Amino acid sequence: LIETYAPFFDSIAGGILSVLITINDFLVIVPWWGYILAVGIFSWYSSKKIVASLILASLPYFIGMFGLWPMAIESLSVIITSVLLALIIGLPLGVLMAEIKSVAFVLRPLLDGMQTMPSFVYLIPAMMLFGLGKVPAVFATLIYALPPVIRLTALGLNQVPKSVEEAALAYGATRWQLIKEVRLPLAMPSILAGVNQTTMMALAMVVISSMIGARGLGQEVLVSINRIDVGRGFEAGMSVVFLAIVIDRLTQNLAKKWEPPKR
Repeated sequence: LIETYAPFFDSIAGGILSVLITINDFLVIVPWWGYILAVGIFSWYSSKKIVASLILASLPYFIGMFGLWPMAIESLSVIITSVLLALIIGLPLGVLMAEIKSVAFVLRPLLDGMQTMPSFVYLIPAMMLFGLGKVPAVFATLIYALPPVIRLTALGLNQVPKSVEEAALAYGATRWQLIKEVRLPLAMPSILAGVNQTTMMALAMVVISSMIGARGLGQEVLVSINRIDVGRGFEAGMSVVFLAIVIDRLTQNLAKKWEPPKR
């Protein structure tokens, strides 16, 4: 199978690698203090909490203080690439799952199976199809992190009140206009929650994917475990935690911006 469809898999690997390199080159251009400034400004804009924003902005500084900033950038490039691909695939599937019952009937057991399998299982087909390195890491991370955005997109669309849909249809909205102008904006909090969950699962998988040759913070954790280097492992582990906190807070604050005002 791999030999027969080798050109197909090579073309996919080439596309993923080009996106990954582009994102990594952009992330490298920005200086470390630029990330601290960006995290602080975005956190303050989305939450309006000065103290919390300052604390959140200080976390990237500690990653740099540990000397792990280049590896954090490598991990971040894999995360961003995986999440972008997951959104490109997951959002349309979530819409189809909410709109067409037969699609939901097929996807639901597949998503259940994907979410019950251990994360290490995804490394095997990724390694078989794409070998070792960052490309199989992106593929494994993509598959592992895909279910939340599909499920929560469909959930958000299904939770839109029927009265709102009927009002839009009464004013002559087409089915596409109903989805684009009414249902998707109202489902945005649930969709962004799916983006948050997908991003956090991608971060978890990036650490595990160091076992198939992906460089980054996960590689530092793996090396420190093999060498029983407690200090090195602590720094790498805390860097992963800091990166997770920053990503989680920023995506959750963004989701709260879309929540309807409370009456």
